[in-house]
Amino acid sequence: MLKIIDLHASVEDKAILKGIDLEINAGEVHAIMGPNGSGKSTLASVIAGKEDYEVTQGDIVFEEESINELAPEERAHKGVFLSFQYPTEIPGVSVTNFMKTAINETRKARGLGDMPANEMLKMIREKSEMLEIDRKFLSRSLNEGFSGGEKKRNEIFQLAMLEPKLAILDETDSGLDIDALRIVANGVNKLKSDDNAVIIITHYQRLLDYIVPDFVHVMFEGRIVKSGGKELAHELEEKGYDWIKEEVNA
Repeated sequence: MLKIIDLHASVEDKAILKGIDLEINAGEVHAIMGPNGSGKSTLASVIAGKEDYEVTQGDIVFEEESINELAPEERAHKGVFLSFQYPTEIPGVSVTNFMKTAINETRKARGLGDMPANEMLKMIREKSEMLEIDRKFLSRSLNEGFSGGEKKRNEIFQLAMLEPKLAILDETDSGLDIDALRIVANGVNKLKSDDNAVIIITHYQRLLDYIVPDFVHVMFEGRIVKSGGKELAHELEEKGYDWIKEEVNA
């Protein structure tokens, strides 16, 4: 589904990614871990096409098509979803209306008409119940006055509604208490299927107790320096990242 080949990227002429190779197949969950400043969030942003970053070498291939030159919205329409560490507040636009617009824009890009109102309402009801979201929440302005947990739950609701092929969750566990973490993780687990894939970017192993990865990759100084199974996350929890640095520098 996703193949990243020798990817180098910079921001403001500062090299951040220094040769990333990664392959992700449908049905897989990949966790990307690493210390602050290792390039994890930059990798997520570059895959999604955020324009602050410049790809200087390499390629990103999504469903056998290079997406390097595509705008963020074009990547989104093809099925790439990125959750943000700091979601934007949009006063005056309700969660429901935002979702209606997002879904219909995606349908338009695929040559389809707007989703009929009864289908939209049914989908909103089903997904909100699945994620334990109160109906009143859906009429609030997008992210305005939301707690950290509410913002993250709203992003998982967007994920559920848009049904992307590739979901990139950038530090979704940041600032969540244990109940919010459980609800968010349960939502992700319910949305996983053999037809989609998930990338989880996190500092900590605790989220991976709830969303069990098939593969764990450790980033350090702009490179993936170690890959393994879920046991690698436990090893990082026990030892920290210093031993990775020692291995790399040995």
